[in-house]
Amino acid sequence: MLELQHLSRSYRGIPAISDVSFRVGAGEIVGFLGPNGAGKSTTVKIITGLLRPNDGSVLFEGRDIHSDLLAWRATFGYIPEEAHLYAWMSALEYLQLVGRLRGMRERLIEEKATAMLQLLGLESWRHSPMTAYSKGMRQRVLMAASLMHDPKMLVFDEPLSGLDVLSSRLFRDLLHELAAAGKAVLYISHVLEIVEQICDRVIVIAQGKVLADAPPSDLTRLMELPSLEKVFAQLVRQQDTRSAAKEMVEVMRIGDG
Repeated sequence: MLELQHLSRSYRGIPAISDVSFRVGAGEIVGFLGPNGAGKSTTVKIITGLLRPNDGSVLFEGRDIHSDLLAWRATFGYIPEEAHLYAWMSALEYLQLVGRLRGMRERLIEEKATAMLQLLGLESWRHSPMTAYSKGMRQRVLMAASLMHDPKMLVFDEPLSGLDVLSSRLFRDLLHELAAAGKAVLYISHVLEIVEQICDRVIVIAQGKVLADAPPSDLTRLMELPSLEKVFAQLVRQQDTRSAAKEMVEVMRIGDG
């Protein structure tokens, strides 16, 4: 469904990503992992059409997204890492705005927005300005907004940020239902335990290059490691965090003499 072909992008001559290629098929939940500065954000901006690659292309159902960006943006839903919302609006007003921008009929907007807010536990807050919402509540509004137009492709960037336990469980169940409905899901997260539980495949990127693309169970078996967290640390050559933590405590204890 979604295919990235040899994407490269540089900023002032410094490579951010280089020769990035992978696919996300219909009904698949694909994890996209990498340390800070690995190139995840650049890749996502290219997928969403906010950036153009220096080389390579993004295809959706065999068609380059830049041949009709408006049509492409009507096809996917997106939850960004930061919940940038028009906070003076209520949740209902925001979903109404999203629906109108998507070209949906007013009656359908009202029906879907009302149902989504009820299912997400926001019905009693529907007319309150989002300045009064917690971070988790705003994430739930973004969740509803990403689904309003029945997208074929979904990009979720750290979607569990700020969610309580019940909302997190709801979101994980939602991911499985979306995949069962034939949606393609690209899931970006640092919570590797959840990625290991829910993703069909995992793509690991570091220093702008794809290092692995396989089911989590295959990665742990092939690398003879007990968890995806251990695989990730080895692939990206992550520092020994336990030793670093101990050294930080030692530095903290240094006195004036």
